[in-house]
Amino acid sequence: MSVSSVVTTDHVAPRERAPVWREWIWKQFGGLESDLYGDTEFDGHMASSQAGEVILTRLEANRHRVVRTQDMVRASDGAYLKIVAPMRGRAGVEQLGRQAWVSPGAWTIYDTTGCYAVDNPERVEHLIVMLPKAQIMERGLRLDTLMARCLGGSSGIARVALATLRSTYQELPHMSADAARGAGDLIAQLVRLSLIELSGQETAQTQREVLKDRIRSYIALNLADPGLSVERIAHALNCSKRHLHNAFAGDDDTLASHILRLRLEACTRELRQAGPQARAITDIALSWGFNNLSHFSRVFREHTGCSPSEYRSSLGMGAVAPRLTH
Repeated sequence: MSVSSVVTTDHVAPRERAPVWREWIWKQFGGLESDLYGDTEFDGHMASSQAGEVILTRLEANRHRVVRTQDMVRASDGAYLKIVAPMRGRAGVEQLGRQAWVSPGAWTIYDTTGCYAVDNPERVEHLIVMLPKAQIMERGLRLDTLMARCLGGSSGIARVALATLRSTYQELPHMSADAARGAGDLIAQLVRLSLIELSGQETAQTQREVLKDRIRSYIALNLADPGLSVERIAHALNCSKRHLHNAFAGDDDTLASHILRLRLEACTRELRQAGPQARAITDIALSWGFNNLSHFSRVFREHTGCSPSEYRSSLGMGAVAPRLTH
């Protein structure tokens, strides 16, 4: 079975890429509005295959956001559950008052018959899977409580499901129609079992993940505010600073280093821009919450081994830019 559709902006004039991409997203996913965070440069690629009634799409694109409103839901014919499983970058899925941030090694699921938003704040490569909702329905399983929740792929049936999603997409071009249909049925079964397992995990660990999602959502919305602090977050979320720090216990990032990493990543993206649209380094630093240029330059050098100006110059000379270390 071959890839059923491939679209790419490579052959589209730069000024036409944003509107063309919006049209493709609308058609591919059954009615979605998208925006590019105000960026003027964009490139994106999508390749889709079908396993029975299950649609698998590999999407690679610059940062962007998609939204499905109630009007779009009413105009849509299909009822799907949709999975986003990042291979590179992060995705934040918001639905029913919850927001789940997932990175490579995890996945989340949401319902296309309801409103939702998906944030991709950096360049991403995602596997997006659409399953007919009827294939996942299970007696006694309340899907609304499981949407926009993070399913870790590090252990358990969720890990098996994630591995199956990836391998199925890779092998679909070599499968017969009957084999592809069977693979789609297997995906639906594994996703259903993952949701059943998740529904029984109302533990302190789940509560910790819910709080972490709330923290990450607040940080993402206020990242550019130089006044963003642990105290500010605790007050906004009506919890103690201890609870905030506990939510990140065991992670590679502390809460403070998480904020710093996101700010450095945002600045690094802007430093890569060249030409008349390129902003001054000081403007970039201040616009992402750093109080002054000297502080920004110091932490940037600590994480990359070079100054912001050296980083920008290395790109202009065609060198491989240093990567952020965490």
